[in-house]
Amino acid sequence: VRVVESGGGLVQPGGSLNLSCTASGFPFSLSYMSWYRQAPGKEREWVAEISGTSVIINYADDVKGRFTISRDNGKNIATLQMNNLKPEDTGVYYCRGQNYWGQGTQVTVSA
Repeated sequence: VRVVESGGGLVQPGGSLNLSCTASGFPFSLSYMSWYRQAPGKEREWVAEISGTSVIINYADDVKGRFTISRDNGKNIATLQMNNLKPEDTGVYYCRGQNYWGQGTQVTVSA
């Protein structure tokens, strides 16, 4: 099983980033895919989720309207488009499929 995130980086407030999660080794198209994040000194928190068919999509309140989760089952990729980023969005972003987690990708929002 592999779950690999990419696309993090340093961005100014108001900027955008697109995170990708490539997964293999489990039935991707049948699995919910979720994004979580962990800010320094804080617990990991849920950000967004998408069902296997993309029919069900949910967001945490503080990212609603700014982040968009999507997936491509043909490529086994889940993405998180993040717009209008704020300093409080800083943290390590993790992808989860079933009970499998990636290693995370760092997102830093700073002027």
